[in-house]
Parts: sequence; structure tokens; C-alpha cells
Amino acid sequence: MQEIWHMIQRLFTDPQSLFQGFAYMDPEKRIEQFQRLIADDPNNDMAYFSLGNAFFQSDRFDEAADTFEKCAQINEAMTKAYQLAGDAYIKAGHNDKAKMILTKGYIEATTRGDMLPKKAIAELLESINAELPVVKDTKPEAPKPVGDFKCLKTGEMGTKLARAPFRNAMGLWIQENISNETFTEWIHLGTKIINELRLDLSRDDHDAVYEYGMRIFLGFTDEIYKRLMGETPPSIDGQFQSVIEEMMSMGGHLESFQGNLHTKVDE
Repeated sequence: MQEIWHMIQRLFTDPQSLFQGFAYMDPEKRIEQFQRLIADDPNNDMAYFSLGNAFFQSDRFDEAADTFEKCAQINEAMTKAYQLAGDAYIKAGHNDKAKMILTKGYIEATTRGDMLPKKAIAELLESINAELPVVKDTKPEAPKPVGDFKCLKTGEMGTKLARAPFRNAMGLWIQENISNETFTEWIHLGTKIINELRLDLSRDDHDAVYEYGMRIFLGFTDEIYKRLMGETPPSIDGQFQSVIEEMMSMGGHLESFQGNLHTKVDE
């Protein structure tokens, strides 16, 4: 898999492991780097998330909280940003602000089925003696995609990916056969899988698990892999394989596991 795409995923699913790669970079330089990215692209949710992490790791909790909140305003699907904003507000001594952002984040995480952020947000609300909001634990139905590109997986019309997600034959196959709407659905599901199985994508074996899930979801079979990539797909641990296949048999709906899928594999 391509490191850049994994970095995008890890920016909001596993920021701690991502930033280990920047261990020798001065904190202020990291902050300046992400501030420049935001100056160039004020609506870059990933840049705000990264800047929030840089502030947080420098114990600049007021600035971290405001930055994470801005990230959540730009992209409400990034429920981890609500969690970290609330945590930073609490550490900065602003419990009222924390309650507001965490309450909204709890609702978003619940309706989107993001179980780990939901549980973490609930613990933060309880830590400041705030009541959990009452919300239906269902994900809203997504609108039907519209476009002139027929997706091989769904058979529905949608839009074509503007560019291949990976710089290899797999990426080109995805661009030519999978709609942008379907691939976006995979990114959301893939993020859940990373969270649920506590995958560390800096590890080759965990990276292979993530790729296996993506290939099953998109229909990129072992036969297609061998023909286009010129090699056998990487093998994965049997426990992970069975759990991934169980996920896919449920259509990717992981809500019933209540954030406990990681218990199905040995850590």
C-alpha cells in the first residue's frame, strides 16, 4: 500500500503512531509546517487535525482544542476530532466548552457507528459529570449516488475517481472500476476497521490486514491481484482473516460489535 494514503488514514485514526515518525522534528517546526498548509488550504481538515495534534503534544491545550473543533466543523465525519477537542478543553480547564463539543461529537459518533470515539467521548463526558445525550443508534441512509460512471462493485452510477488512489496497478484498477462514492464508503469502513482491530499500519502484517479488507470490499480478487501485480497477495494471520471475512459478511456494519472486535484476535 502507498504510505501517503496510509498517512491520511492515520492522521485521524492513530495520530500517536503517525507522529512517532516526526520524533526528531522540533515541535515548533511541526506547528509552523501545518500552519503553512492551512494558509495554503483553509478548508484542509487533515491539516487542522495535524496542527491540533502538534499543539496537544506541546501542551498548548487551548490552541489544540480550538484547532480540533475547527477540524470537526469542516468535516463532521471526523469524530475523533470531537473527542480530542473535548479532551483538550478539559485539560485547559474549560469544562463548559468541553461539554458542548463532546455532546455534539457523541451524537455524530453514535449516528455514524464510530464505536471507539463514542466510548471515549462518553468517558470524557462522565469525567466532567455531564449527561450523555439520548440519540438513536442508527446511521442515516446515504443519498443515492448520481453520475455517468458505473461502479463495478455496486452496479450503480456514480462519479469516477479523479486520480488513482495508489501508484500501482491496483490503484489504476480501482480508478477504472470503482466509483468515487464506493471508494469513499471504503475509507469510512477502513477507518472503523483500523480502530476496531487496533491496527498499526506502520507494521507490514497489520498493513496486509487492512489491504485484505479493502480488496474484499472492492472485489479485487486474488486472481486479479496476481494478474495485475505480478505476484501473490501478501498472506495475513488466520485470526485476522476470519474476523475481516466476518465483517464483510455483515456488509461492513460493525455497530453490533460495540467496539470489541479487537478481542477476537490475539494481541
